[in-house]
Amino acid sequence: MSILGIDIGGTEIKAGRVDADGRVLSARSVKTPASLGALETALHYIVASGEPPEGIGIGCKGVINPETTRVEVLPGTLHYLEGQCLADLVLPAVGAGIPVYADNDARVALVGEMAWGAARGRTDVVMLTLGTGVGGGVVSGGRLLRGKTGVAGHLGHINVNPDGALCICGSHGCLETVFSAQAIEAEAFAAARRGCESLLTDWFQAKPQRLSCQAVFEAAAGGDALARSILARGIRALGAAIAGLAHAFDPEIVILGGQMTAAGAALFDPLRAEVAARTRVMLQREIPIVPQQVEDRSGIVGAAALVLGRGMECVFGREA
Repeated sequence: MSILGIDIGGTEIKAGRVDADGRVLSARSVKTPASLGALETALHYIVASGEPPEGIGIGCKGVINPETTRVEVLPGTLHYLEGQCLADLVLPAVGAGIPVYADNDARVALVGEMAWGAARGRTDVVMLTLGTGVGGGVVSGGRLLRGKTGVAGHLGHINVNPDGALCICGSHGCLETVFSAQAIEAEAFAAARRGCESLLTDWFQAKPQRLSCQAVFEAAAGGDALARSILARGIRALGAAIAGLAHAFDPEIVILGGQMTAAGAALFDPLRAEVAARTRVMLQREIPIVPQQVEDRSGIVGAAALVLGRGMECVFGREA
């Protein structure tokens, strides 16, 4: 038995065969094309191999209709997918008659955690994915929240500064503009361009492409004052956002996924302290804040979990 999991991201498209235990059997990836036609060609390349899968799961940024796989809203570089049914883009490469499920990529990551990770067996969970942007998903009372139009769970667009930077969603001061890989890199880049005294400035002058989010964490670990201040502001905003979510949903657990969680204790320790300080009066407990447990960070396994539906009646509205 194999399920085809596909993750359509702004940088890469990844696809892989996944077994019933959530193990990736094989995988391919390509850079995300800049046009719809090129994307269809890329999808054909990465999925058209081997025996037809028993089902296909797709994770994609934006607002996705899980009933039709239609992309309803998708600002940014993948805007050309708006109005497209993802099933129609994939099935020509694998053959008709195969069931296809699709949902927002961060919500898909939560589904993977529900099947095989930290959310398994839990009824109240908040998950944020911290990468180029910030995504999220919420399980409340055993139901995966989608809202009236499918927008529920876009936690990166919680406002943490009403007068902050313009966000891709059209608002100002969203969490994504403060604590995401792009936001941290942008702040570090601006400081380095100004010539602020920092390892980041030295690295930028020697090799501009080195000035990544990871580099900011590395500089902070080495004691760099500028890097530490950038991260401290970002983590404070993230902690405030999670505290607000905690008061709204009272979750059993908060799960963090995405590339930024590779920072480990440098992220989790101050974040846990920040959230605890902001929630202890009302909640009278500390909410566990943990990294995702599904080892595959590509999105392939979460997408496959949409098909398998193990223990996820809250995803499909039926018994698994």
